[in-house]
Amino acid sequence: MEWRCAGLGWPGGVPVLRWAGGRSSALVYGRVIGFRAVGERRCVGARGNPCPLRAVVPARATQARCPECARLDRAFSVAADGVPDDPRTYRVYLAWFGAGLVKVGITAEERGAVRLLEQGAVAFCWLGRGPLMAARRTEELLRAALGVPDRVPYARKRAVRGALPGWAERARELAELYRRAVVLEGWAEALERVEFEAVDHSAAFGWGEAVGGAAVGATDGGAAGAADGVVRQLVDGGVVAGRLVSAAGPDLYLAVADGRVLVVDTRVLVGWELAGVDAGAAAGGGVTVPVEAVRGAAGGSGSGSGGGGGGEQDGLF
Repeated sequence: MEWRCAGLGWPGGVPVLRWAGGRSSALVYGRVIGFRAVGERRCVGARGNPCPLRAVVPARATQARCPECARLDRAFSVAADGVPDDPRTYRVYLAWFGAGLVKVGITAEERGAVRLLEQGAVAFCWLGRGPLMAARRTEELLRAALGVPDRVPYARKRAVRGALPGWAERARELAELYRRAVVLEGWAEALERVEFEAVDHSAAFGWGEAVGGAAVGATDGGAAGAADGVVRQLVDGGVVAGRLVSAAGPDLYLAVADGRVLVVDTRVLVGWELAGVDAGAAAGGGVTVPVEAVRGAAGGSGSGSGGGGGGEQDGLF
């Protein structure tokens, strides 16, 4: 049975690894997980259709699509205004990733906060709700007027997670931007303003239990969100294994045998066939794929002992 990775998802506000064919594996904080890459990374296709060529894609690419499938997927993307007549209600939001690092964006109202979890937003607030194009026009207005971007690179998000201010500072920064946003002239008439409420994702990310908006009892393995290196590519036969400390957006934080906490960027897992490793290798925290430094943190190339597994799998972890 092939277990080809389809990425990290956040259904119901909890992280799961998804697989081609619709299966998923629950990711439980504190649990030891491990896998071995098999063969080559293949294109995942577009819009629910498989790639007709099963094309090989680069190991470091954050999107597991060949050029043709990528163009097809983009052509029907809301982000690219490929579906301007989408009848759904959309919400405009402010997403907070760290001190001074905030972006504006939109998401379908029916998805709730899932889009914010997928992006790794530590905290967020809603600004308004209405038709797609009204939300898009207001997003552009807010981006320019508030001086905030509509995209934040994941490298920057990772760099600030190891030194996050407390809940009061997060809420204060969001409240100030919200106050400036709602009084601006030029909002699309069809967009309804939403009352301010700051939402924190510390508990969902495994950094502690949210009590009155504040996260307490952060997980071990260093400061919440701190890491020593990042896995941004797999290789055939390469093993990744360790204890799952936390997750944020597409990133898994694993405590490995040598004492480091490594980030696994699950976007580069997509398209790979993954096989489970034996319990001993997983418990030993073997890592035999390239490891890069996290900007602003110590780290470098590393490897460890790992093992392989064979036969049928009932589940990967």
